[in-house]
Amino acid sequence: MGDFTGLTALVTGGASGIGRATAELLAERGARVAVLDLDPSPVGPPLLPYRADVADDTSVREAVASAVTALGGLDVLVNNAGIGAQGTVEDNPDAEWHRVLDVNVLGMVRTARACLPHLRRSAHAAIVNTCSIAATAGLPGRALYSASKGAVLALTLAMAADHVREGIRVNCVNPGTADTPWVGRLLDAADDPAAERAALEARQPTGRLVDAAEVAGAVAYLASPLSGATTGTALAVDGGMQGLRLRPEPR
Repeated sequence: MGDFTGLTALVTGGASGIGRATAELLAERGARVAVLDLDPSPVGPPLLPYRADVADDTSVREAVASAVTALGGLDVLVNNAGIGAQGTVEDNPDAEWHRVLDVNVLGMVRTARACLPHLRRSAHAAIVNTCSIAATAGLPGRALYSASKGAVLALTLAMAADHVREGIRVNCVNPGTADTPWVGRLLDAADDPAAERAALEARQPTGRLVDAAEVAGAVAYLASPLSGATTGTALAVDGGMQGLRLRPEPR
């Protein structure tokens, strides 16, 4: 028995990285979990896989409807699907701005919109959005990505205000640089992957990348019925990157 026993959850982008770790943790703690992903093929029991493109409203609505039918209802939505982007404001054309904002922001809107009628019937309804340290700290070469995640932070607060009286809690997690497949691809593309990884690790006060399981633990905390008084909150899982200002180590 766990705090999610008898509850149901849907995780977007749940076939890998933070989404996969979250889906598996919720299942371990008792939830019945459906995963929505562009490629859900890596997902197996006890998770229920569904193909969905969060950039396409029809795709989202059909996948949500199928998942909720199979689950028998919906208590928790984890809005995790997203894509990365690099560069300053000069480096990406309008088309790329539209693409990233469409997935990272409107993708959450589409999924929440499809899920809200089902969440309103739950006694323990919760939405957790995957945001980022990029929403609250200025990171070089991340203008587009930061703009999209800043929008997610604002969206989270607005949704929390809109739905609190319906009994639906809305929060977000703000991971630092996490050890995920996407970051792995960035490192592989760097001129010196080892040096780039060392730089990313040094940027976080803990001196290491965030583990996907650590982000999943924060998502589960926010989604749990045990956190029934928590809404409109952004929970940093960033190794202290946002709040700590360490002095250089003495030599």
